[in-house]
Amino acid sequence: MRTPAQRLKIGEGKISGYSSIFLGLLSLTGVICFKYPEWLTTPQFREVYTGESMKIVLTATIIASFLFALVSFVLSKQKKWAMTGLLLCTLAIVFGGLQVQGRTVEKNNWHLGVDWLLLDLLLMAVIFVPIEMVFPKNRQQSKFHEEWRTDLLYFVISHLFIQFFGVITQQPAKLFFGWIGLSAVQHWVQQLPYVIELFFAFLITDLFQYAAHRFFHSHTYLWRFHSVHHSTKNMDWLAGSRTHFVDIFVTRSMTFIPLYVFGFSEITFNTYIIFMAIHAVLIHANTRINFGFLKYIFATPQYHHWHHCEDPRYYGKNFATIFPFIDKLFGTYYLPGNTWPEGTGLRETHFPKGYMKQLVYPFTKSPFDENLDMENETKR
Repeated sequence: MRTPAQRLKIGEGKISGYSSIFLGLLSLTGVICFKYPEWLTTPQFREVYTGESMKIVLTATIIASFLFALVSFVLSKQKKWAMTGLLLCTLAIVFGGLQVQGRTVEKNNWHLGVDWLLLDLLLMAVIFVPIEMVFPKNRQQSKFHEEWRTDLLYFVISHLFIQFFGVITQQPAKLFFGWIGLSAVQHWVQQLPYVIELFFAFLITDLFQYAAHRFFHSHTYLWRFHSVHHSTKNMDWLAGSRTHFVDIFVTRSMTFIPLYVFGFSEITFNTYIIFMAIHAVLIHANTRINFGFLKYIFATPQYHHWHHCEDPRYYGKNFATIFPFIDKLFGTYYLPGNTWPEGTGLRETHFPKGYMKQLVYPFTKSPFDENLDMENETKR
């Protein structure tokens, strides 16, 4: 039996060593993005940032990687982490990391979203890794638990293939609902004050998402795919990325329907996307912060952890992503004070481990597994 990984402790040099390696890898990959932006960056995302701003971020990341390597070298008895981080940031410099320049980029028919991956990974790590270290819900859970590589792979794939996931989730909504021609309604929506329009976007998309989410829990065949998301027993900032592509397709497509039907403004659309990217990470995070009275207004980690509870007595609760009152309206609300579930995940001992096995698992389940689903998951 594998010994559970131990939580990292401040002062041992491992945290700084791992940070140096992480930032060094980001720096080296960032340099490659500057050299091959046509294939490694996202056209829509390039409109958000400038080459100069990314040069500043890259330089800061290289410097931070070097400093963390020095701290690790001083604190750690094992110098391998410091030396690895130092090697990576040195390679980033050698390949031109401090002299990179932005340039005009020609649009290709295909691309990988490496820029989106690097920036989102850096931002989420900077925000949530310190929070999980200082305010952990599960104090025994390590950053490098048994399945962290699987969750990281889900995170990487969903970002790299952002073009693919964008097409398969946005195009159905555009195709089936973009022709309705509600120009008058769309004009009215876009004339609303920004805050009201944004709230309306959050509300209507959460209602659609609630319906899709609950549908996945109440239909055995769809549960096959959604169970992949519930299979993690280690809730943390990466856990929300573990989602089967069929689940992504259906849920995101349903969410995009109201965005296109009502014609929300571009700034509202972009704000919604950014908010959901951060919020989805937050509600899965390994943090005990309960946000006071705000937890009754917005979905929080405690709220969503109950949705992932492994105890069958609490299945079928908290389907809303943003607003808990939606669960109250439909009788699926559960938030017992400051109490957290004792465990999360599935009780299925046969659930596969690893990205590829989980990718094909919903398509290959046996009749015996189907009966188990019918018996054990009907209350979800």
